[in-house]
Amino acid sequence: MADPFEVRMRFSSQLQHLNASVTSAQKAASYALKYKDMDEDLHSCILEQLERNNMNTRANIMYFIEHFLEMAQKDGHVDYVRMIQRDIIRVVDAVAPDDGSGAANVKVVRRVLQGLQSKSFLQAQTVVEINEVLRERETSNMDAVMSSPVNSTQPALGDMPASQTIPKPGNSNRIPSHHRLDKKQIEQRIEEDRERHKRLRESIWAVPTESADAEMWKMWEETSDLGDDDFLLAKEEEEERQRCVVDSCLHRQEEDTRRRNAHTANGRHTQV
Repeated sequence: MADPFEVRMRFSSQLQHLNASVTSAQKAASYALKYKDMDEDLHSCILEQLERNNMNTRANIMYFIEHFLEMAQKDGHVDYVRMIQRDIIRVVDAVAPDDGSGAANVKVVRRVLQGLQSKSFLQAQTVVEINEVLRERETSNMDAVMSSPVNSTQPALGDMPASQTIPKPGNSNRIPSHHRLDKKQIEQRIEEDRERHKRLRESIWAVPTESADAEMWKMWEETSDLGDDDFLLAKEEEEERQRCVVDSCLHRQEEDTRRRNAHTANGRHTQV
């Protein structure tokens, strides 16, 4: 049996080193599913890493959660799903805090929440309520920026790219110092966002795999409902078919008669 402390430390390390690649998320998710008998302990690791790390790592863990729940459901271990559902408010508060430090993560949270809702991990009402809270936080953060001195060199959050909406030291009275990102972390975030957007565009253009009956169902959907004209046309076609059958029978009877007559004539000629 694996040492619980070692399992916890390794999983925490994997969470800390998550990046924009799907591989890193799948690796961490597979590890958690491998030791699903320690699900409560590993779930607490997720919450701890969300609350202790910088905003980049928190965003990566937020994206990881969507992959994780999808893999957990396929694996049949729904306890992980239930625990995230139970603590989703705590997760959101950690990724996009109300102190303004997680302004860059608001879009991340919304995108992941939308994905969780589309996959039936979260109820629509829950997502709506969380989005209302996020909207209030965005408004509060924007008001704080707009209240800064007019001659300030700091740009407003709305004028900055999504990856760079990181509050500057001018708002240090609202943002804890351990939440601020340095230049290297900002550049890393920009690169990871660029990678995710690239993968998103690729998924949009990807041709979905259709089933063998896809064409049949498409024709079924495009076919209009039966009307009086359709019944009249079917009746005419049936009458035409019956006439063809009758004519075919008459031709066969005439052919049989000619054959019999020819056979009879040949028999008489042989006798003579």
